[in-house]
Amino acid sequence: MAGGDLISKTFRVSEDIHYRRLDRFLRKCLPEYKLSSIYKLIRKSFVKVNGITERDPATELFVGDVVVIAIEADADHMKRLEETRELLPSSIPLSILYEDDHMLAIDKPPGLSVHPGKGIQIVTLIEGLMSYGERKGFRPRLVHRLDKHTSGVLIVAKTPASARHLTEMFRKRSVKKKYLCLVKGIAIADKGRLQGKTAGVQEEMEYSVMKRFADCSLIEVALLTGRKHQIRRQLAQLGFPVVCDNVYGDRDYNQHFRKSRGLRRYFLHCAEVVVEHPVNAEETKISAPIPRDLSSVLERLK
Repeated sequence: MAGGDLISKTFRVSEDIHYRRLDRFLRKCLPEYKLSSIYKLIRKSFVKVNGITERDPATELFVGDVVVIAIEADADHMKRLEETRELLPSSIPLSILYEDDHMLAIDKPPGLSVHPGKGIQIVTLIEGLMSYGERKGFRPRLVHRLDKHTSGVLIVAKTPASARHLTEMFRKRSVKKKYLCLVKGIAIADKGRLQGKTAGVQEEMEYSVMKRFADCSLIEVALLTGRKHQIRRQLAQLGFPVVCDNVYGDRDYNQHFRKSRGLRRYFLHCAEVVVEHPVNAEETKISAPIPRDLSSVLERLK
C-alpha cells in the first residue's frame, strides 16, 4: 500500500449496475479512469469486495456485494477526479437504427465521445441517451463502446437484465461485428486472417478487400476479438494503416490525404453488429449506412 493519504469510494452492486466481473464493474463506476488505471488499482490492493482485498480483475460479483476503492489523494489522482464532471441529460439528435422494449441501437456520428473523460466538457452520447431515456421511460446502459472518431452501430441496453445478457455476449466474444476501413497501400490478398497478442491477450480478426484505389484499399474487417484499437493497431502492424490515423499510421501520408481528399478523421465505420436478442434469443442484425464524410472520400477516389 502506498504511503500517501487515501480517499475511499464505496459502491454497492445492484440490479441497475450488475457487471459480473470486478474490472467491468469498476469501469462503470469510475468512467474517468482508463482501464489500465483500474487494473493498477486492483493490482496494488486498493480494492476490497465485502471487506476482502481482491487482486483478480475477473473476480465475480453478485447483487448486494459492496466494493470499496481506496484512491491515493495525490495531485494526479485528485486532478483527474476534479476534471470529471457530473453526467447531465442533454437533448441531442439520435439516429435510431433499432429499438424495442429491451435494447436500442443507434448510428453513432463521428466526433462524438460516448462518455465524459479527461478534458471532455462538451455534451456526450451517454447524456443524449439519458435525455432520450427520460422521455421514453428507461435508463440507458452501455454494453460496449466506440472511439470518439469511429462512426456506426452502437448497442444500448434498456433494462438491467438486457444489460447483463448483452455484456456477457460481448465478454464471450459471441457478438459479430463488421467494420469498413480505408487503409494506406494496395492490399494484395483478397482476404486474410490476422492473429496476434497485446499484453498477453489474444487478438484476432478477418478482412476482405472490397475495392482497390491508386494508393489505398477499402476493406471490410470482421472482429473475432474486441480489444481497444485492435483494428487500427493490427492493420498498421500488417503494413496497411488506417487512413488518417496519426496514432498508428503514416503522418506524412495522412497530411497529404487530408488536404487532397478532405477527410478530417480516420476512416473507420462500424457497419454491422449481430447479437442474440436478450429476450427471444433470435439473431438480430443491425446495420448502419456509411456516413457522408466517408462516402464523399470514396467518390473522390474514383
